[in-house]
Amino acid sequence: MADHHEHSGCKGRGPDSGPNDEHAGHNHSQKSALSLAFWLNLFFSVVEVIGGILTNSTAIIADAFHDFMDAGAIGLAILMERISGKKRTTRFSYGFKRFSLLSALGLSLFLLAGSVTMLIAAYRSFIIPKDVHSVGMLGLAVLGLAVNGFAFLRIKNSGGDHHHGHRRGGHNHNSRSIMLHLLEDVLGWAAVLIGAVIIYFTGWNWIDGILTIGIALFIGFNASKNLVNTIKVMLQSVPENVNLHQLETELQQIDGIANIHDVHVWSLDGSYNVGSVHAVVNHSAGRSEQDIMTSIIRLMKKHHIEHPTVQIETQDNSCELQDC
Repeated sequence: MADHHEHSGCKGRGPDSGPNDEHAGHNHSQKSALSLAFWLNLFFSVVEVIGGILTNSTAIIADAFHDFMDAGAIGLAILMERISGKKRTTRFSYGFKRFSLLSALGLSLFLLAGSVTMLIAAYRSFIIPKDVHSVGMLGLAVLGLAVNGFAFLRIKNSGGDHHHGHRRGGHNHNSRSIMLHLLEDVLGWAAVLIGAVIIYFTGWNWIDGILTIGIALFIGFNASKNLVNTIKVMLQSVPENVNLHQLETELQQIDGIANIHDVHVWSLDGSYNVGSVHAVVNHSAGRSEQDIMTSIIRLMKKHHIEHPTVQIETQDNSCELQDC
């Protein structure tokens, strides 16, 4: 993806190790957490169906189908995570990390669809109020909070602080989407719990609809935000943790560099950043090209670019002069 020009006076160089080599020991705990979340969602969906029938609660039965969808989405995410961890090939020279973005994109869309479904369910609860077994709802709500809360915290803590401290806790777009899924479930069960208590003491069934609308809007907002961020990564926008202007300024100040151009920075999966730069050297400064290249690579890594590629050019034969 970097621009390597083959002409006299230009020298290209990339890192010695690929993206997957840098992440040799990464994500084992996170994968275990994702698997746990999958099985918890699948198992609890069955519990919800039984509980919804016993409590005469269509809201709980509807949430059961929502959890089935969650389990399927998390299962897809686990599959994509495994694919993204495969070593690079001659066909996919950067590896398969971007495959995780596909599931992140799908999960965000699922969340948006779930938010719309919740709004529809809330509307129907106002039109056709229905008596439910509030004590049974309360018990299921407590169990739902415990199960989904545990899964959420398990994935959140699995990110850890990896060898690159800027990684937002080690979570990529995929795992953040799954955490948002589980957060939706946690908030949903919190609403059921509050609603069950209020209904028990007052008989105001419409309270559940009010809480559902608030949660749906909250989840919809965050899902939209995550969707936009995922699309930005897919469109190769500059990562949020990289200040491109500051990077270019500091590169230009390196001793021995006459000019910096064609600076590009993007991310493979929202966590692993890639960058390339063309540097015109000034030999009169007395520094070797190797020394200048080392300074550039160190500076790029300081700016959270794990995979830097540097192309050295001379003042007499630079890309800008040859319009290449």
